Parts: sequence; C-alpha cells; structure tokens
Amino acid sequence: VRHRADFARSPRTERRCRTSARKVRTMSHACRSPALRGGAVGVVGARAQDGARRPSALRSRPMPSGARRGKGGAAVTTRAMFAGFEKMLKGDPAEKTSKKYAARVAAINALGDKMKALSDDDLRAKTVEFQGRIARGASEDDLLVEAFAVVREAADRVLGLRPFDVQLIGGMILHEGQIAEMRTGEGKTLVSALPAYLNALSGKGVHVVTVNDYLARRDQEWIGQIHKFLGLKCGLIQAGMSEAERRAGYGADVTYVTNSELGFDYLRDNLAQNTDELVQRDFNFCIIDEVDSILIDEARTPLIISGMADKPSERYIQAAKIADAFEKDYHYKVDEKQKSVLLSEEGYEAAEDLLEVTDLYDPKTQWALYLINAIKAKELQKRDINYIVSGQEIIIVDEFTGRTMQGRRWSDGLHQAVEAKEGVTIQNETVTIASVTYQAFFKSYPKLGGMTGTAETEITEFNNIYELQVQVVPTNRTVSREDSTDVVFRSETGKWNAVRKEIARMHKKGRPVLVGTTSVERSEQIAMLLDEEGIEYELLNAKPENVERESEIVAQSGRKGAVTIATNMAGRGTDILF
Repeated sequence: VRHRADFARSPRTERRCRTSARKVRTMSHACRSPALRGGAVGVVGARAQDGARRPSALRSRPMPSGARRGKGGAAVTTRAMFAGFEKMLKGDPAEKTSKKYAARVAAINALGDKMKALSDDDLRAKTVEFQGRIARGASEDDLLVEAFAVVREAADRVLGLRPFDVQLIGGMILHEGQIAEMRTGEGKTLVSALPAYLNALSGKGVHVVTVNDYLARRDQEWIGQIHKFLGLKCGLIQAGMSEAERRAGYGADVTYVTNSELGFDYLRDNLAQNTDELVQRDFNFCIIDEVDSILIDEARTPLIISGMADKPSERYIQAAKIADAFEKDYHYKVDEKQKSVLLSEEGYEAAEDLLEVTDLYDPKTQWALYLINAIKAKELQKRDINYIVSGQEIIIVDEFTGRTMQGRRWSDGLHQAVEAKEGVTIQNETVTIASVTYQAFFKSYPKLGGMTGTAETEITEFNNIYELQVQVVPTNRTVSREDSTDVVFRSETGKWNAVRKEIARMHKKGRPVLVGTTSVERSEQIAMLLDEEGIEYELLNAKPENVERESEIVAQSGRKGAVTIATNMAGRGTDILF
C-alpha cells in the first residue's frame, strides 16, 4: 500500500489494494482501542508496526500440550462477550420464571403456619376434602395453592425435606404441562411429588416415568411415602412383573414406571383380544424425569413387539463373508448419521458374480436385503460399543444409557446379520407384530410434563414435535461450580496422554475423579493407561460382571482419591457419598 506508484496495476488490482488499505486502517484503529488494551476482544491478523509489541490481548497464550488453538486467538473471549450481550437483550430466563410464579409461591408460603398446626390426621383429611371439591366441579388449578402447601408439609414430616420456593415453581411448571429445566442437584425427584399429588386427586391416575427400573423403584419407595401418608395409593411397574401385578400398579393413583415398560404395556394392550387382558387404563397425566433423554434421544428408536417367523437362512453366513471381502467407498458407501448403506455399481456386479445371480432384488431370493444387513453389521454395529457377545448370544447395549438390553433384538434381519458376523448361533427370524414411536405414544396423553437439567438446548425439538414449552427454573443458591472450557487436541494420542496426566495429578491431591466414556471399548482403553500409571480404579461399563455392582461403584466414587471409569450408564440417580 505504501508503494502505490512503484508498479502499474489493473482496475481489479487497484480495487483490491484499496480494500486492503481500508482493512489495515481499520485494524490499526482497533489495536488502539481501550477495550482491546483491557483484553475484552482480540483481533488476529493485524500486524504491529516494526519493532512494536502487540497489545496484551493479541499476544499468544500458552496452550496445553497437544492442544490446538482454533481460528482466532481470542475467539472464545469474543463469543463470551456476545453471549453476555445476548443475555442482556433477552433477559435472564430463570429470573422471568421466578417473577411469573412469585404470587402463587407467596400464597403457598402464607399457608405454611396453618398447615404446620394441623395434626397428621387433619392433614390427611385434606385429601378427602380436595377430592370432594374436584367431584363437585372444582379444577386442579383452583386447588393448586392449598394442595402444594399440603404436600410441602407432608414432605417435611415424612422425609424431613421441605420443598424450597424454586421447587414449588418447578412443580407448577409440570402441572401446566410444560418442561422444567432444573440444574443437577436441585431436587427434581421431590418436585414431581407436588403435581403428581394434585393431578391424582381426580382419581384418573398419574404416571411418573423414569429412565430405569432402579430409579422407578427408588422413587416409589422414597417419594411414594408422601402420597401414602396423604391417603393415595402408589404403584410400581418393573420388568418381569405378571399381568395381575401390572394391572394393580396401573390402577394406583400414582404409578412409577420406566418409559420402555410403559410403552410395551401399551403395545401389548393393543394386541389384547378382550378387555380382561388390558393392564392400563385411559391416560391422564404423565411426568417424565430426564425428559430430553426419553423424548429426544431414545425417541429415534421405535418400540417393536415381534414374533418368531422362519428358521434362519444360510444366506446370512454367505452375505457376511461377502461383506467382509468388500471394501468401503468402493463396493459400498456408508451414511453413519442415517445409519444406512448403499451399494455401488461395482458392489452390485461383484455380488451378482459371487452369488451367481442376475438380480440381487429378485423377490424369490432377496439377496440385497441380506447383503445390506451384513454390511450394516460390519460398519455400523461395533462390538463392545453397540453390543457385547455373551456366550452364544448377541446382547444389545443401549447407546443412551450404556446398559445391556437383555432379550431385545434388532429387527428386519439385522440381529441375525450381527450373529453371522460374530460366528455365534443364528436365532430364528422375527416378524413385527406391533410398533409405536415415543413421539406418537407420549402425545396421546391429555397432559404431559417433564423435567431435566438440559432442556434449553432442545427447545426447538420440544416445541415442534411435542408442542411443549421449556421454562428455566432458578437455582436455590448461587452456583459456585466452575465449568472449564473444552480443550481440543490434534491427535487421540495427545488427548489420552493429557487425560492420563490430569487423572494422575488429581489423584495425587486426593481428589475423587469420575471419567466418562462413550463405549465399553474406550473405558477399557483408559483402564489400561491407568494400569501403566499404577493408579487403582473402579470400572463401570455394560459388561455383566460390572453391572451387578453398579450402584455400589457409583456410590463410592466420591471417596478421597477414588478413580472411577464409567460409560454413560453411570448409575443415574445413585447418591454419591463424599
């Protein structure tokens, strides 16, 4: 730019030079800005004058070994600043929620002394009074303030836990058929007792849905004490229960059940030949714990009831051999996001030559279906990630909870293809008898509410698919936990070495360490690294020998110097002892 007269330029070059000159002037002005000198925003790419040092905000900062700096040294700071501006413009959602429900919270608090003065029998008699008022035409909304005050007092007497104001707000959000986002440790389990009691007064039943049998049983035994104290019946549905036990469980005022048991009972009821075989009654109100996990993550896989069909075909073994010989991106392409495979022209021709057929899609042989399933088994279903091998059986590992799904099988011949790949006994083929998606199933409830610690990131899906609004509930105390920024590495080797060093550093200080992994294979890889370091640890993954001690391993993970490696099954809901 300084030597404009030194050479001739075309009109296009002239325009580029003028643009460059403007950029340099803009950057120079930015570098002189007080905001930059204070380190608010960094500008990357502006060259300092000869011999001059860059402002402190522009200087390189040391990065962790193996870590990688993103484009723009101060990009994180910039994002943080804009996040702050966005929050200022939109306002704090938790504060808005607090103001919205402040009047009713105050009304409930005002009844505190009155409820405290009642005897146990008088407090229990309130349930009969409320039921009578409902029968005479009063709505649940009319009773909300009094009912919540009663439950609050009952919880204090039975469990020694008195719901905080923010928990009352969470209960009101659930009652209105919305999703309450509450941070981990804010007492969501206790919150569910408030709307469950209120909506059970009509006698139509309330379902409290959790992610596993352990939590359903724990909540029924613990929170169920409040409902029983107030004169309501509590039911529990667990895997392996008889038809009569299930019917009794669903007939209770408040029923604790997992999402899968609830869904499969619904399908079985739809296959019933007469009304005497039904176990469920008409739906009324459903409260879902970990609502994002159930309605978003697990909703990708439909619930299916299947029956036995033909004996397994030898074609599964032939197709497995061909799939093993085929090369990815030459004979076929894989779409991992959609979990699908597509044969190329070369793949079609090679398969037809090997099988000595003229058409893979001939309805008499259907070789294409066998071959595509064999390739899916090879590329998309990974051992110790998507399934484990136990004896002569392929057991599916739930990708969201990390738990083994005993008795579950993939449909449309995929499970048989995996059995052929692993060389175990191929079971009989199955045919789909009934199926339902979680979207269709849960939308059949007249009123649906949910709670989780991470709902705001899924607002669009909740609105568009389930027509559910998300309300952010404020924390009872100011959060003091420090959330560190993510660190990105150039290679996996660098990442795992850094993980090993960090675990060793924390362990030396005596701080408990919980290492979360995405698969059985990865958890065992980290275990080997710690063996090399001589660090003792507990391993929790989907393998049967570890699952049996799940609650015990998680409960002890907070002890001094404890190191626990866990897949995302990690004993959800277990109290960690410090």
